[in-house]
Amino acid sequence: MSTITPWLLLLGLVLAIAGMSVAVQAYVRRRFPALTGDAHNDVTKFVFGVVSFVFAFFLGFLVSNLWGQISSADAAVRSEGTAGVQLARDSTVFDQADGDRIRQALLAYERAAVAEWPLAANGQSVPAADEALRQLYLAYEEVQARTDTQKTLLSTSFANLNTLSQARTERVLTARTNQGPPWSLWAVIFLTSGLVLGCAIIYGVEKPGMHYPMVATVSALVAANLFLVMQLSHPYIGEIGTSPEPLREVIRVLTEPPP
Repeated sequence: MSTITPWLLLLGLVLAIAGMSVAVQAYVRRRFPALTGDAHNDVTKFVFGVVSFVFAFFLGFLVSNLWGQISSADAAVRSEGTAGVQLARDSTVFDQADGDRIRQALLAYERAAVAEWPLAANGQSVPAADEALRQLYLAYEEVQARTDTQKTLLSTSFANLNTLSQARTERVLTARTNQGPPWSLWAVIFLTSGLVLGCAIIYGVEKPGMHYPMVATVSALVAANLFLVMQLSHPYIGEIGTSPEPLREVIRVLTEPPP
């Protein structure tokens, strides 16, 4: 899904679902002309209302849960970026040799983290980023703190470094283990979507010019909801997903010349 342009995916879903629904509708109208009866419509109207309510409630609950996962992933990346920026700023307190070594190691890690983003987002491991993080830890372990300020900030830097490491671990594990809704939820999504479309198709409307647009509209709504679930299913993929911008901010802080 990460290789498909979102608007093309949405357009494809709308055309596929609407086209299939309209084709089924045309067959049903020809095969069962008596569906326009009042008694049938009374029952269909009641079932359509119940099914639509369940569909909306379930999709709302699912979208809210998926959006919460993206918000959590975004918070973890911001935490990783914030810790990196703080490490970059605190490095100026140490002796020049130590500070230069820390900034070089931090820059190498952030670049490796940005480079690993599209791969880790698809659940792939990137040893280069792991090694860059290890080298960053070694750079801090070699610091010789002489003043009280350096000793205090060295302790604070290790805390920020642990925060950065934990946030990256959470990001990698989340991308690796979170592959969207399980098959059971997808089954419910397709079942409720099919029931909504089925009710719209068998609803008795005498004039085809009014019935076809109604089914097409419901089909577009169902397609849009499926598209939304697909986009929200992966926290680090797509335009809705979390961005690596906080990691790039650390690189900017490290590479911009001092004022």
